[in-house]
Amino acid sequence: MLVLLAGIFVVHIATVIMLFVSTIANVWMVGYSNLGTASSGLWLLCNKTCEQLPVSSRDEASLKAVQAFMILSIIFSVIALVMFIVQLFTLEKGKRFYVTGAIMLVCWLCILIGVSIYTARFTGKVPESTSSHHGYCFILAWICFCFSFIIGILYLVLRKK
Repeated sequence: MLVLLAGIFVVHIATVIMLFVSTIANVWMVGYSNLGTASSGLWLLCNKTCEQLPVSSRDEASLKAVQAFMILSIIFSVIALVMFIVQLFTLEKGKRFYVTGAIMLVCWLCILIGVSIYTARFTGKVPESTSSHHGYCFILAWICFCFSFIIGILYLVLRKK
């Protein structure tokens, strides 16, 4: 049981780190043009230098929603990690980690909403590029989506022994 809790704790920390990286770094979409490789993220468009991400007024609300949901997912994931540590030391034997699991599933929902909006609105849209594909931050966000769901369910199922 101790090994399982330690494993979940390590995966939870890895998920928090990957959420930070995927939200902060600007490699959600990568495109190629005659100027070289360009990448765009949630915040900046980077070619040789980085500049403010040019977004049409039609897509601005969608981008703000993606940014907000990814930040919320980080916040909920960190809160769930803190709650797990608190519950680990204060919870009575035989009780389940319901609070931690619920918070982690809210994190999962935030990731789902944020990445789904990005997928629907911004896939293939790298300004001034001819061909584009998803970058590592986009893939990390989907990996965090899977990890947060698995961790949330495991927290709900596990009992403190």
